[in-house]
Amino acid sequence: MTGTTDPGAPEEEPDETGPLRRCIVERESLPKERMIRFVLGPGREVVPDLAGKLPGRGMWLSARGDVLERALNRGAFTRAARGPVTLPSDLRARIEDGLRARVRDLLGFARRAGQAVSGWQAGREWLQAGRAGLLVQASDGSPAERARFGGRGLPVVTPLTAAELGVVFGRDHAVHVVVAPGRLADAIRLEAERLAGFARAEPEVNS
Repeated sequence: MTGTTDPGAPEEEPDETGPLRRCIVERESLPKERMIRFVLGPGREVVPDLAGKLPGRGMWLSARGDVLERALNRGAFTRAARGPVTLPSDLRARIEDGLRARVRDLLGFARRAGQAVSGWQAGREWLQAGRAGLLVQASDGSPAERARFGGRGLPVVTPLTAAELGVVFGRDHAVHVVVAPGRLADAIRLEAERLAGFARAEPEVNS
């Protein structure tokens, strides 16, 4: 996918401005960070634009798997695009995989910037020093171990498995990751929340 849109697609509409977007299924306006944008590819294929930067008129959905299923079943993309569209059979999987990749990339940025650490001891040190803004824990980690780690009062997300977190931090596995307060922590939390809405085995997101 090159990001080039079909010349026959509808032109950009003026409502793609400001902080809110309207879901083409629920007709509810929400902050764009809580939604998924779609555009038409050159063959009028529906393409998820997870970064919200591809050219073309956007079609927005609330970031929930059930809303996507309703959009597919009710022809919402065809109506929003004002003409026939091609719907990939693996559209939901593309979204899930793309959001997981975005979480991994953001955690990698945080690690390289010295804004994230993994492991029980390093994470606990950051908690005790008041350096924690977000706790990322493995979705397949032991609930009892995650509870013992602490972090009460912190936002907690569980978007990735221990093996996936381990790859980010150069380890076989990682159950506990602590991220410093700031824009990266906020971005990781938002992407984890979008992923939680789409994943079939939904990762929990606690406040």
